[in-house]
Amino acid sequence: MASRSAEQKGSRESREPSRESRNGSSPQLDAVSLAIIEQLQEDGRRPYAAIGKAVGLSEAAVRQRVQKLLDQGVMQIVAVTDPLTVGFRRQAMVGVNVEGDVEAVADALSAMSECEYVVMTAGSFDLMVEIVCEDDDHLLEVINKRIRAVPGVRSTESFVYLKLKKQTYMWGTR
Repeated sequence: MASRSAEQKGSRESREPSRESRNGSSPQLDAVSLAIIEQLQEDGRRPYAAIGKAVGLSEAAVRQRVQKLLDQGVMQIVAVTDPLTVGFRRQAMVGVNVEGDVEAVADALSAMSECEYVVMTAGSFDLMVEIVCEDDDHLLEVINKRIRAVPGVRSTESFVYLKLKKQTYMWGTR
């Protein structure tokens, strides 16, 4: 569950392209693209020349592939921050039960800058939403005045983070 820095809180539409190709299917990735992704997960600032050497391509070919992966929404290259170090003292996962159109509620929550992670689920909740706030007052305002005010939100259950033990983005491309 990535937490974004303040610079990254711009328009979500411009940062989160569709994960589907033009024909509606998921992009097909070959072994070289998967290897490039793994190289960038190890170090998002690794030079294209070094990646090219590791995967057997020229720097220009790596640059083209990376741009295509970004354009297709397969990956993003971002600075991941520790929320505590940049002034966000409270994080919580909020389970949301919805009445009606789950996608409409997910879209409304995705538009809120405090909602860093929004996923539709099967099980006890229709949505799980990670929120990052400055403090407990901010958390209360987001849940009580904003999330619960979204049309279709029937109920919420909050899971306040006490301590983050592990947050990693190194799952590779299995």
